[in-house]
Amino acid sequence: MKTLVRKIESSTPAHRDRAVDGLRALALLAVPTGHWLLGGFTLSADGAIHNASPLGAFAGLAPVSWVLQMLGIFFLVGGYASVLSYRRRTGSTRAWLGGRLARLGRPVLGVTAVWAALLPVLHFGLGVPVDTLRTASTLVIQPLWFVGVYTVVTALTPLCVPAARRLGVWAAAPLLGSVAVVDFLRYGPYADAVPSWLSVLNILPGWLFAYQLGVSWGEGRVVRRHAWGLLLGGAALFAALLLFFGYPASMVGVPGEARTNSHPPSLLVLALAAAQSGVAILLRDRLGALLRRPALWAPVVVVNLSAMTILCWHQTAMLTAAIPASYAGEVAGLVGAPDSVGWILARLAWMPVFAGLLVVIGRYARVFEAPWAKTGPARRTLAGLLAAGFAVFALGLA
Repeated sequence: MKTLVRKIESSTPAHRDRAVDGLRALALLAVPTGHWLLGGFTLSADGAIHNASPLGAFAGLAPVSWVLQMLGIFFLVGGYASVLSYRRRTGSTRAWLGGRLARLGRPVLGVTAVWAALLPVLHFGLGVPVDTLRTASTLVIQPLWFVGVYTVVTALTPLCVPAARRLGVWAAAPLLGSVAVVDFLRYGPYADAVPSWLSVLNILPGWLFAYQLGVSWGEGRVVRRHAWGLLLGGAALFAALLLFFGYPASMVGVPGEARTNSHPPSLLVLALAAAQSGVAILLRDRLGALLRRPALWAPVVVVNLSAMTILCWHQTAMLTAAIPASYAGEVAGLVGAPDSVGWILARLAWMPVFAGLLVVIGRYARVFEAPWAKTGPARRTLAGLLAAGFAVFALGLA
């Protein structure tokens, strides 16, 4: 271990922005932590598992979701890193975009193709109920929407850069305003007359908001006074929306609840992202100094190198434990109604097991992050067809 730590430290360029990598690693780890902690399973009479959440019984856990919902930080850091990469590009903008988008697409194609191949084996070979497979498919595809949105905002980098240079931190303000208008229409006095599809209009500006802040930060147009403004303004808006405008307290969807903050993002998500972005920018120097310690820096590097593997496969790690356990009936903290303190304590005990399974899966799944230099057109076409088939099943179209 010490040898690996020394090797990572010696191979890190002096100009590497360790604070930004540290923020990305923190946001990455929050995704599986949140899904594993706030996601549970119930068991039906036919032995199938179905999604459930402890937030349904423990509304007081909602503040946990405020801490674990760190996608705002991820998009902030993504915008910052993208503008630096965009500035250093040696080829055309099209080539730059192609390279970045391919790095996002390969792991998604990999996980969906593998699951498409697994579905018939699990059902016809091992007798796993169809409802269990639908639950599993929903969980697997759940984090992949993020990759799709991130792909789109990354493609908008050439437009975000001139906006940042012209308007600085205020380049993100119209995006905030757009989400506020849509929220007013769907939750305000005329909500009954507004079509339900209107909420889809929040998806792009809702997540582009923090990305644009990151681009402005990377362009040097966000300084400490702006960061304080983001922190205080975001916190004030967050509190007002909760206390006076009836926004749900949870930052993640709760089964059975008619209203959710994250899918698509509501104004509350942007308020939280603004406050988190302010904190991140203010703590950047301290975090960078802390990560000068090789023992702390090494895990940050490992997490960043495995970013897409973590995002794409962490739900599979949980399912690897839950599906076999369902054959034994209810298992505390794993399969069974998440409605007791005992379940919460048991789930905390399962978390290291999920993490260990993810490490094992990641050893083999990381191949999807590397360029597919030896994968010919036939195999790529097959992977694409399998992925499409999995998407049809997961979305309930077949």
